[in-house]
Amino acid sequence: MTIEDLPEPSLEGVSLLERERFLFPSSETSVTFAVAAAPMPLDCEFSFFDPNDAACQEILFNPKTSVSELFAILRQWVPQVQQNIDVIGNEIIKRGCNVNDRDGLTDMTLLHYTCKSGAHGIGDVETAVKFATQLIELGADISLRSRWTNMNALHYAAYFDVPELISLILKNAKPKDVDATCSDFDFGTALHIAAFNLCTGAVKCLLEHGANPAFRNDKGQIPADVVPDPVDMPLEMADAAASAKEIKQILLDAVPLSCDISKAMIPNYDHVTGKAMLLSLGLKLGDRVVIAGQKVGTLRFCGTTEFASGQWAGIELDHPEGKNNGSVGRVQYFKCAPKRGIFAPLSKISKASEHKRGSIRSSSVRSSPLVKAKKIDVTHITSKVNSGLNMAKKDSSAETNFMTPSRGKTVPAKDGFPGYSSSSSSTTSLEGKQNYSKKRNLTSSNKKPVARLSSASSKISAGLHSYSPAMRKKPFDEGEIQIGDRVLVVGQRTGTVRFCGMTKFAPGI
Repeated sequence: MTIEDLPEPSLEGVSLLERERFLFPSSETSVTFAVAAAPMPLDCEFSFFDPNDAACQEILFNPKTSVSELFAILRQWVPQVQQNIDVIGNEIIKRGCNVNDRDGLTDMTLLHYTCKSGAHGIGDVETAVKFATQLIELGADISLRSRWTNMNALHYAAYFDVPELISLILKNAKPKDVDATCSDFDFGTALHIAAFNLCTGAVKCLLEHGANPAFRNDKGQIPADVVPDPVDMPLEMADAAASAKEIKQILLDAVPLSCDISKAMIPNYDHVTGKAMLLSLGLKLGDRVVIAGQKVGTLRFCGTTEFASGQWAGIELDHPEGKNNGSVGRVQYFKCAPKRGIFAPLSKISKASEHKRGSIRSSSVRSSPLVKAKKIDVTHITSKVNSGLNMAKKDSSAETNFMTPSRGKTVPAKDGFPGYSSSSSSTTSLEGKQNYSKKRNLTSSNKKPVARLSSASSKISAGLHSYSPAMRKKPFDEGEIQIGDRVLVVGQRTGTVRFCGMTKFAPGI
């Protein structure tokens, strides 16, 4: 039932506070309040509600401020609001509301919001525990769920990793409630939720209170199965990778021996020594290496780690663009200056000399000198693509120029076919196509046979580059694409290259 379903009071001229008390005179039936916007002071310099600000306090303690508006304030995920959950919550209760009333937008109760407010870094755990205790004493129902997320108070406390609130809730719950499922998490338990979100404290607390580590969700997964794989995490998430390994081991150790956990076992390559792995890659400690083709440094470590399974390489970078000083989670794997150390899977590193040679080859292609156009005698040159027809001698009309796609400067034609490279490249210029057409018409008028070009060497693009799958892997490394080039994206959209490099939203180039 919503607040709109209740009858309007017949009294006129009553205050909002009295009106709400008329609607909910110590009622045990919870209602859902209509959605409203958070009230803000006039000429406010900040975009959120701050209960510590005098102007905001005037609104907060004003009896005319509605419950819907107070719920809107609670929805603001900022420390100023979440650390004052008790102040705002008590104002809602003072207006005669039931502790189990709901916010119309989120369908959450005060206890749900309190479990969120215990999140580390945003709220205050001590304040959240005290206010949650008060709500439970006032009759807050810990089994109520949000109809949007299907999460109850225990699920929220596990999701936001607040073991103190988990303990409080389970002390006031039935024994079976510890394994209550949630449809939004494939009907997994609070332990599944904590494991999936790498909430170490919540995992340990739930196990201490009897959570079942062998409980399977709708996908047949036990909590250990849903822990993210550390190997799939980017390099900057080394701490999260360490937490993932710790949580998975805790959960596996807690599973009864009678339970089949063969599918959940951590992949273990610890029997393979770091030295053997390096030898297979042609590397040794002290070698100069490149990480993912970007960062350059010196290989200082190779072996197993505490933060993730498998073999990892520790690199001392040339520049302070790393993540540590050679240690992760208080374990020192090698020593280097702060921000110079970084760890990477062995598949991400390669020898710097090999990378350098590849760079030199690609740069030589880009920096080859462009010769001014001049008449060249090509009568003695035959095509490298021969159809079997006899080649007639070419006269001076076969001497022509073509434009390079990236510079717009002229270079002499090669192999008797202006506009085409001898390597069957799929990238050619529009000018080359036009020049070749003129030449073909001219030779046709003279009735001289010419060799046919293979289909691979006849792909022409009007200023747009097109690449085969093999060329698409490292177009910038091979010198095929440069800033300012016109390109075709996924064969559909055209545009101009404006940037190439590392980003913060995804690894690689």
